[in-house]
Amino acid sequence: MQSPALSHPNFRRLVAGTTTSALGNAITPVALAFAVLDLGGSATQLGLVEAAYALTNVLTTLFGGVLGDRVPRALMLQGSALGASLTQAFIAASLIGGWSSVLLIGLVGMLNGSLSALSGPSSAALTRQTVPEEVLPSAVALRRLLQNVAMVIGFAGAGIIVAFAGAGWAIALDAVTFAVAAYCFHRLDVPASLGVDTGVPSSMLTDLAEGAREVLRHTWLWMLILQATLYHLFYGGVQGVLGPIAVRDAWDEAAWGWALAALMTGFMAGGLVSLRFRPRRGLFVGTLLLALTACFPAAIALGDSLVVLLLGAFLHGFGLEIFSVNWDLSIQQNIAPDKLARVYSFDLMGSFLARPLGLALVGPVSAATGLTTWLWVCAAVMAGGSLVAATLPAVRRLQRAAPSVREASR
Repeated sequence: MQSPALSHPNFRRLVAGTTTSALGNAITPVALAFAVLDLGGSATQLGLVEAAYALTNVLTTLFGGVLGDRVPRALMLQGSALGASLTQAFIAASLIGGWSSVLLIGLVGMLNGSLSALSGPSSAALTRQTVPEEVLPSAVALRRLLQNVAMVIGFAGAGIIVAFAGAGWAIALDAVTFAVAAYCFHRLDVPASLGVDTGVPSSMLTDLAEGAREVLRHTWLWMLILQATLYHLFYGGVQGVLGPIAVRDAWDEAAWGWALAALMTGFMAGGLVSLRFRPRRGLFVGTLLLALTACFPAAIALGDSLVVLLLGAFLHGFGLEIFSVNWDLSIQQNIAPDKLARVYSFDLMGSFLARPLGLALVGPVSAATGLTTWLWVCAAVMAGGSLVAATLPAVRRLQRAAPSVREASR
């Protein structure tokens, strides 16, 4: 795969680190879900473990955004990766040694949620610092594509690794990938800060308020963050709790791994399309295609064909990736560089704000309504929310920046 973005050493180091950690991160959710179930955990307990991770992630994200605009972003990524390598190694040792518990997994998961939140905004904002402006669209699409390829491999192998070697060894592999990622981030050579030094130190609250004003200045930005809140409220429980249970009951653990691999294959296909398909109103097109995410919970609800399950997962990934590339590019092109990390932190926080609640409630709610019925409700909300969001004038009218002469000539 030839791309002008890959000619820049810092971009290569960035994607090497994020792609490597993405490989391990695709394995761990599958391994942890079955580890909790194998330890005797119920659907409600699994939901609470997932919710603990999501809650600490949300609570720490804004802090990570402020730090990402204050301190070297490469350092944020390196420190987070090293910390995650240690925590994943600890969980792996507990599972392999036979002294783990659902409570222990939940507590360490909270620490992992914080580490991920501290680095997330910096990671997203770094792309713009590693390539010139004219190749930014290619860099955004390519970075996501490479991460998705790694996650396809990780999800495809996760169920097999868990089935034959156990969840502990699967998570041990994730610890190794984080260590490799930390080395890649250590080699990044980018400016330490993009902020304007006024000589007057600002407080955390002042920086957060400035980031909030930047978000509220763009109607398309805060409206789609609200839409994402609704999406994750319902979908979080589908992927984190109901999916593994329903698919294992209908087939086996490996089938869930293959479903997630199909999901990531859809991401990969969407990424490949996005390298060439660059609609002028990309955010509008992407938001329309986001309705395809409803296909995954609908396919799980049908539960009578593995082919239908894999197709539904693929369509989910394809639609979400077309949206995500255009969403990411819209932020990169319309937000000032020195505010990017904070804006991304509000994006991440707002998007996942309701996820812990959805994960905590999915067990009792699905028990009351029936698992299949709740899956259909989730599908309807995900499709309807996306289509309504696409009708918003601010979303329909936003256009991507005109390509430079060099970009247009490729």
